[in-house]
Amino acid sequence: MASHHVTPVRYWVKAGFAVLLLCGGFALPHAARAEEITGAGSSFAAPLYQAWSAAAPPGVDARINYQTIGSGAGQNQILAGTVDFGASDAPMAHVRLEAGRLVQVPTAIGGVVVTANVPGVANGALRLSGPVLAAIYAGVITQWNDARIAAINPGLTLPDQVIAPLHRADGSGTTYVFTDYLAHVSPEWKNGVGKGTSVAWPAGAGARGNDGIAAYVQNTAGSIGYLEYAYAARNHLALVQMQNHDGVFVSATASSFAHAAQAAQWDEADLTAALSDVAGAESWPIITTTYVLFPAEATVDNRGEAVRRFFRWALTEGAPVTTVLDYVPLPEQIRARVIRRLGGE
Repeated sequence: MASHHVTPVRYWVKAGFAVLLLCGGFALPHAARAEEITGAGSSFAAPLYQAWSAAAPPGVDARINYQTIGSGAGQNQILAGTVDFGASDAPMAHVRLEAGRLVQVPTAIGGVVVTANVPGVANGALRLSGPVLAAIYAGVITQWNDARIAAINPGLTLPDQVIAPLHRADGSGTTYVFTDYLAHVSPEWKNGVGKGTSVAWPAGAGARGNDGIAAYVQNTAGSIGYLEYAYAARNHLALVQMQNHDGVFVSATASSFAHAAQAAQWDEADLTAALSDVAGAESWPIITTTYVLFPAEATVDNRGEAVRRFFRWALTEGAPVTTVLDYVPLPEQIRARVIRRLGGE
């Protein structure tokens, strides 16, 4: 069954993704009597959930209506009961899960990448370290030809151009992942700005959603931003090499995401993982798990069984879609636990 759907998805991703993402949501027809389930939250995970919905066969019996409103809003909507599932890249705190009587499970792993529009610098040529990136977002490094950037880019001609750092304006799981990484690599950032789905940014401007970041960086000389890899790849944005935990400069690729995922330390009880700046010479330093949240008790009113049925299919027969989009599938032992939590064997 899986192979039957992969080729149409690959074509659909290349030909039609931009239209759906720019609309901010989608509703795709399946079987005539398919149950409609609503979800909202993470823009990081939107390409994957949209592709899964497009690929799901009639037997899944679910039509997905998903709104890309950011992880923070997705958590709030599932707590308020206005959607059937929420989606977030930042795991919800246990106290909120218990108060909302919610279940949280991971669905996939993906990379947060850094993109920069630096005049005269080719795609993939620029290198940054974690501390330098933190200093840029702190407003300490303000010019592209700053000596600290030049020191890690020998032989690269850097322009005398003001840096325009861009961050998410909405409550964002991607921001949580990015600021968590900066807190890992920069004591100044950890003790100053800290981490969260929304923080008090010392410098720069804001844009809504991963697609907002992509559009701004693409059209603004001197800008730098962070976003989920699929958005950067689809928009052909210039990506930055990052220095990883082992001191190696690596490019953002499905392979470097997978190496980082293999090094992750999982808490098998709550199914969360520590993924920032993991060890490994080939590991990309900024990756995350993305999660879905839904009511612990499946009822007709909350369409809980339809939600569980859809994600059971997605994590089994729908698994090839994950790699088509350069997300990393969950490790097998974690995937098996998720399937059990979703009510599967």
